[in-house]
Amino acid sequence: MQRHSCFALPGVLLAAAALASPIPALAQGGPNLTSTTIVQGREFVWDMAFLPDGTMFFTEKCRGLSVRLPSGTTHALLGIGGSQGYPDTAADLFCDGQAGLSGVAVDPEFAQNRFIYIYSASRMTAPGTNRVLRLSVNADLTRVADRTDIVTDIQYKPRPSDHPFGDSGAHNGGRLRFGPADGFLYVTTGDTHNGPVPQSPTLIGGKVLRIDRDGRPAPGNNAPAGFDPRIFTYGHRNPQGICFRPSDNRPFAAEHGPWHSDEVTALAPGGNAGWDPRANVNGRGDCPDGYCGYSPNQMGAMPNAERAAFMPMTDLRAYPNAMRPAWVNDGMSQGMSSCTFLNGARWGAWNGRMAVTYLGIGIHGTPVGNRVDILDIAEDGLSSNRTSIPLPMPATRFRSAVQGPDGHLYLGTDTGEIFRLSPN
Repeated sequence: MQRHSCFALPGVLLAAAALASPIPALAQGGPNLTSTTIVQGREFVWDMAFLPDGTMFFTEKCRGLSVRLPSGTTHALLGIGGSQGYPDTAADLFCDGQAGLSGVAVDPEFAQNRFIYIYSASRMTAPGTNRVLRLSVNADLTRVADRTDIVTDIQYKPRPSDHPFGDSGAHNGGRLRFGPADGFLYVTTGDTHNGPVPQSPTLIGGKVLRIDRDGRPAPGNNAPAGFDPRIFTYGHRNPQGICFRPSDNRPFAAEHGPWHSDEVTALAPGGNAGWDPRANVNGRGDCPDGYCGYSPNQMGAMPNAERAAFMPMTDLRAYPNAMRPAWVNDGMSQGMSSCTFLNGARWGAWNGRMAVTYLGIGIHGTPVGNRVDILDIAEDGLSSNRTSIPLPMPATRFRSAVQGPDGHLYLGTDTGEIFRLSPN
């Protein structure tokens, strides 16, 4: 295993302000950090989920599901169609663009029921959907069985569109997390480059779902009248992170912005995140393929602030009661990908703060941001201060952040590594 270390020197916290080129702040009061490479040579590590003893399930978007034992031994479990080296494959599961095998979660009652859950694109029904699958894991963690598809109707984008960046599989969501207090499964879904989807009461893309282990709506979702009762929040663009604040177990979403303003938002049952990319909203006029998420008005060298005013991520003009973000990434879009809250005294001043990852996408002059941020979010969830970690490992496309049962922070990457970031 490879180890790297650095010291988080004192510095000044960078306030959440609209800066064109933010200067990463050093970690005020943060711990010393050591990085250990515990998995390498993989492809597109999308997510991780742990058992209490440190056993780690992880997904590779275009390959499949595996498990790493505390000893370091890894077992392949389930491959997507065409994958090699897995004891079982699911022919209907596939990888295409941003879509593939993505989120994974462990049932809170795993010791009794042996259930884990994955999110994947599937060709079982044409032209394709995203599904949440429940699987049973055998006693020695070498096979999965008893597949049950508990959600079968999450939108998937099957073809390129007429607007820019119209690749198939786009805006696919895909994160799965169990709420630590309520025991229900939260599922993030993307808008699939489809204008009506985020605000639709019946299409479940552009949403956060909250369901039980059989896929039924959780009580208390408070979805508006006429909405699918599985919907917990709606009006999202492409949320790929969901995490829970230890102090009150409140859920927060992290999602990609439209050429500006990645957002972290505190969620409320029945809440609207305010994303509406339909044509002819707020006087925008027509847009290619009816989707204004990449409006022609944004394709030039327009400053981020002007883009945000024209096509806001959270449209308070159209939806004045929308949930307001705690963090907007200094008005930049850099591929915010995952989040987790750090918990434990060993994290020092970062105890109780959110770690959020970025893929490092830089668009129209936006600096590439391959990094991990620490957010100190206000109690009301409406503002935050940001600290950028001086990473002890090479910066890469960070896809997933999970705090393990040992208290360390685990980071999965598109380049095929899993790093363990340890405070000491």
